[in-house]
Amino acid sequence: MQYLPGVPKFLGLKCGTFPPESCFFSLICSLGSFMVMLVGLLRYAHVIEHYGSSLLNTLGLALGWICAAGLIMVGNFQVDHAKVLHYIGAGVAFPTSMLFIFLQSILTYRMAKSRGHYWTGHLRSILAALAFITLIFTPPCGVFFIQQSFVLQHLAALCEWMFIINVLVFYGTFTAEFGAISTDTFLVLLKARRTPKSFKVDSSTPSMSHVHTHLENMAMMGRDG
Repeated sequence: MQYLPGVPKFLGLKCGTFPPESCFFSLICSLGSFMVMLVGLLRYAHVIEHYGSSLLNTLGLALGWICAAGLIMVGNFQVDHAKVLHYIGAGVAFPTSMLFIFLQSILTYRMAKSRGHYWTGHLRSILAALAFITLIFTPPCGVFFIQQSFVLQHLAALCEWMFIINVLVFYGTFTAEFGAISTDTFLVLLKARRTPKSFKVDSSTPSMSHVHTHLENMAMMGRDG
C-alpha cells in the first residue's frame, strides 16, 4: 500500500496509483468501458424497435461510445504518470456520460405509454439532476477540485464517486427494458433498409406501353393496306 507523505493514513491512501492496484484499476475501467458501449448499443436498438428512428437516440449512442473512449483513457493513464492524458479522458468521459443520461431521460418520457413508464422517467430525471449537481464539483474542472485546499479536493473526489454511483444506478434502471430484449431487437441492428427507387415519368415523354400500342396499330394498318 502506498500513502501520501505527511497525511493521515486513512486519508492518504493512494489506491490505483501503483501496481498491483493500478492494474486492477485499469482492468475495471476497461471492462466498464466495454459495458458502457454494450448498454448504449442495446438501448439504441431497443428505442428503434419500440419508438422508431430518432436523432436523440443516435446522438445518445454516439455520446455513450465517446464516454467509453474517455473511460479507457482514465483507466490506462494514471494521474501520477500521465496527468494530462488522465484529465483529458476524465474531461471527455464525465460530461458525455452526463449528456447520455440526460438524453435517455428525455427518450423515456417520449416512449412512455403507461404510468409505470412515467415513474421510470421521473426516477431517471432525479438521478440525472443529482448527477449534474455532483458533476459541478467533480474533477478535473470541478469547483472544489481547482481549489488548493486539501479538504476541498477530497470533497471533489467524494463528489466524483457520488457522480459515478448515480450513473451506475441510472444504468440499472434499464433492467426492466433490457429484460424484454429478444432476437428481433438484434435484427434491428442487422437489418438493411432497402427503399425502392421511384422514377417519375415525364408527361411529355411517351411510356413504353404507349409506344408498344402505337407500333401494333401501325402493323394492323399495314396489313389492311
